[in-house]
Amino acid sequence: MSRTGTASPVPIKEGDLEKRSDSFLQLWKKRRCVLTADGLHLYTDPRKKGKAKVLRFDSLAKLECVERKGERVYFTLVTMDGQEIDFRCRERSCWNAEITLALVGFQNRRAVQELRARKESHSRELGERLRNWGL
Repeated sequence: MSRTGTASPVPIKEGDLEKRSDSFLQLWKKRRCVLTADGLHLYTDPRKKGKAKVLRFDSLAKLECVERKGERVYFTLVTMDGQEIDFRCRERSCWNAEITLALVGFQNRRAVQELRARKESHSRELGERLRNWGL
């Protein structure tokens, strides 16, 4: 999780989520959240003043453990290093679905970029070999 004071990209979704604290008591704390194409921005201030903690999609592996209890949905974001961050929200807010779609979209864009980079690298290597052979 990183912090940023810079303007965030265009919001996909904005609203409130509750995040379970890392403290011994594991209290649920309300956070103003902004979902963007690059991650989930968490603000302690409801007016989004101050720096946001950012869960960047390039550091997240998946969203899992979606569970409904009463009118709430509980879910977990898992980082690449295995850290689990628990959230809950009102059932009708669909935060878990929106985050999942944004994360999958990010992962798909990155996969396409990596494939293009590999193809370009392969083409350059092939061109280099052909030049070395005098073709």
